[in-house]
Amino acid sequence: MAAAAATYHHLSLSSISQNPISKSKTQHFSSPRHSVSIFKPIFISSSLHKSTNVVPIKTHDRRRFTCSNSLSSIPANTSQYEFSDGSAEIELRLQLGSLEIQSSKDIFVDADGTCLTVRVNRSGSFITLIETNQLFDKIKPTETIWYIDEDQLVINLKKQDPELKWPDIVESWESLTAGSMQLLKGTSIFLVGDSTEVNEKVALELAVGLGYTPLSTKELLETFAKQTIDSWMLAEGSDSVVNGECDVLESLSSHVRAVVATLGGQQGAAARADKWQHLYAGFTVWLSQTEAMDENSAKEEARRHVKDGKLGYSNADVVVKLQGWDADHAKSVAQASLSALKQLIQSDKKLPGKKSLYIRLGCRGDWPNIKPPGWDPSAGPNASTDTN
Repeated sequence: MAAAAATYHHLSLSSISQNPISKSKTQHFSSPRHSVSIFKPIFISSSLHKSTNVVPIKTHDRRRFTCSNSLSSIPANTSQYEFSDGSAEIELRLQLGSLEIQSSKDIFVDADGTCLTVRVNRSGSFITLIETNQLFDKIKPTETIWYIDEDQLVINLKKQDPELKWPDIVESWESLTAGSMQLLKGTSIFLVGDSTEVNEKVALELAVGLGYTPLSTKELLETFAKQTIDSWMLAEGSDSVVNGECDVLESLSSHVRAVVATLGGQQGAAARADKWQHLYAGFTVWLSQTEAMDENSAKEEARRHVKDGKLGYSNADVVVKLQGWDADHAKSVAQASLSALKQLIQSDKKLPGKKSLYIRLGCRGDWPNIKPPGWDPSAGPNASTDTN
């Protein structure tokens, strides 16, 4: 989208399961089996000098799927809004239509961090035009400006990061997939965790959304070996399968714009901390099963795993906590993963370049403290390099 271009979004109201802003940006879904709530990503730093994001996802046996980062309400007479990104700031234009606003005193605009609430006073009662706790990125709330332009309410929001292009006002699947391309810069994504099925389902959703190539180490291994992973395990043991996957990961480490689903559990290389040499070539997402019921519990659980380092998965760049699993909601897990990756890269925009350097130097296992060219991995992490 060009800086001066405006995108028009037609609004539609129906039931509580319909996104109040756009029919194409659904935040609530009906399901006969499960309810999944996606909470705001939690950013924590580990003692391993890398960053970990935790996005807990809860699944229960209920009849509605909800997403907590949705917009809450908008009146039926608000038919559309315009959105444009002007580099340093974004502009949102809301149609006031037949609300018959008499004065600016009848308008309430509250912007804070990643939250925006807009209400109008009509005949003594407040009507919510927009309410979201998940703007696409952070804003500078003290520099928010708004005014009435004929029948439109114009809100100018100053961006914290003027270099980041906003595809839309809110963080959604559509805006994340469009906006993440500028952050990832072609870096591949590896999904790890105990379930091969979960890794594959989420990888496919991410690949389709990003326009990346979906790859599965399970499919590649079975094609090469001409047998299933289970039969391979029975015939030659888990070490043979792990070593085979390591070879596949080595060949994939130089690929760009790919989402790779790895083997789950003890069948896979990712479960072993000493087999991550080529996984470090891309951004890694740990899809972690948990019994945690809230963000704080999931956060503490992830911190413990990262601190003890017993699980190879604790080497991952981001962690997405899953309570239960339903393949119908793979896109929701993919969205949570992408949101966490966006936050991670924004904390250090040099990360994609650093991943590229790691690949060019041969994926020597020295992540995140990359050694100079000529460093010998067999000499140990503290060995100096003779540059003479």
